[in-house]
Amino acid sequence: MKIVRLVAWVAVLLFAGWYGYQYILIEKPAVSGAQGELPGGAYTLTAHTGKKVSDTDFRGKYTLVYFGYSYCPDVCRIELHKLTTALELMEKSGYDTSIIQPVFISIDPERDTVSELADYVLDYHPSLIALTGTVQEIDAVGKQYRIYYKKRVQEGVDGYLMDHQSYVFVMDQDGIFERLFTGADTPQDIMDAFLPVLKKL
Repeated sequence: MKIVRLVAWVAVLLFAGWYGYQYILIEKPAVSGAQGELPGGAYTLTAHTGKKVSDTDFRGKYTLVYFGYSYCPDVCRIELHKLTTALELMEKSGYDTSIIQPVFISIDPERDTVSELADYVLDYHPSLIALTGTVQEIDAVGKQYRIYYKKRVQEGVDGYLMDHQSYVFVMDQDGIFERLFTGADTPQDIMDAFLPVLKKL
């Protein structure tokens, strides 16, 4: 019994250390620096529709930016379903969600082609826009948002995975970073965060 408790505590401490690292790496600098140090910046990428899309196309809306990839086996789908559920909760409560734009930016442009993403977005809220680009274009956007990701190849396994952080960046109507949603936030938390805005519409 003591061994089981010890293992459980080790697991808790490891998770706490990992979460703390994530907070220091992304969340803390993002909310404590000067304006120029905040995540975000200009970009032009290719949408799942085949059209070129720039960050300026989202002005006037709150943009929920998530970095992931369509071959992601778990967390990406969980987070995108969470955003979908949050938007559906708002709509079922009678709110107009057209002021909120969910955006999925692929960190795996080698596999996430336009046609691949066109199929991928069908599983989520119809307003979701998925973006891809060249490796150089994606790397540039990743640096602007200070998001970590890296290709991981496993021996004996076909293909590869992408190690990456899982955050939703909330950009305001002027394209300025406002806050993060993390894995701990629920669809209700996301809805509650937007209620002050939604109630004014």
